[in-house]
Amino acid sequence: MCAERLGQFMTLALVLATFDPARGTDATNPPEGPQDRGSQQKGRLSLQNTAEIQHCLVNAGDVGCGVFECFENNSCEIRGLHGICMTFLHNAGKFDAQGKSFIKDALRCKAHALRHRFGCISRKCPAIRDMVFQLQRECYLKHDLCAAAQENTRVIVEMIHFKDLLLHEPYVDLVNLLLTCGEEVKEAITHSVQAQCEQNWGSLCSILSFCTSAIQRPPTVPPERQPRVDRARLSRAHHGEAGLHLSEPSSREEFA
Repeated sequence: MCAERLGQFMTLALVLATFDPARGTDATNPPEGPQDRGSQQKGRLSLQNTAEIQHCLVNAGDVGCGVFECFENNSCEIRGLHGICMTFLHNAGKFDAQGKSFIKDALRCKAHALRHRFGCISRKCPAIRDMVFQLQRECYLKHDLCAAAQENTRVIVEMIHFKDLLLHEPYVDLVNLLLTCGEEVKEAITHSVQAQCEQNWGSLCSILSFCTSAIQRPPTVPPERQPRVDRARLSRAHHGEAGLHLSEPSSREEFA
């Protein structure tokens, strides 16, 4: 039941997140040309878009977020690199010396890798997306994201916004890495994201909270040690109240 509810929750989340009241729906956007429609249907970056990105990369400076801005408007819909860069730069003053060094080195690493790898891969969107995420992870790990996060947890948490997690895949990738940086960082991020979710959608977020707590709650008595009468009651409850049955372990991994 939890798996089903969580699936419905995330579907609704994505639907709501893709609607921008200031811009309206996709139907209000200018019609695309035949070349653009064909490129999107095939899952490839259009030739024109490829040339524009390459030209932008050549002219982007080595300092700042210019390289990442080159990827903001592309037919593969890879968004968020520029936003992450700007967020790090705007908050750099709040980090300690180690954190500042991480920001400088990680952003430089990502920009250098994007500039040199983009021209060496196919125009297929999955290949470009995989390249972006791979180099992002490599640079974060190379320059010790976790060490910076553990010493600057409060600032890191302030940088994570719930809406960005629904709209931009690079943000999700960054947060997934941060969740591996120890219990203190993980708990701080989880609490913040859940609180932001509740502010936006209220009781909808309680569905996710219920499923997570139910799955993580350890059993007080191992099944093999339960009295015979308890097993009988559990059997009747299972058949009579199937709606309360939790997902099997394979399904639980979806929430990890």
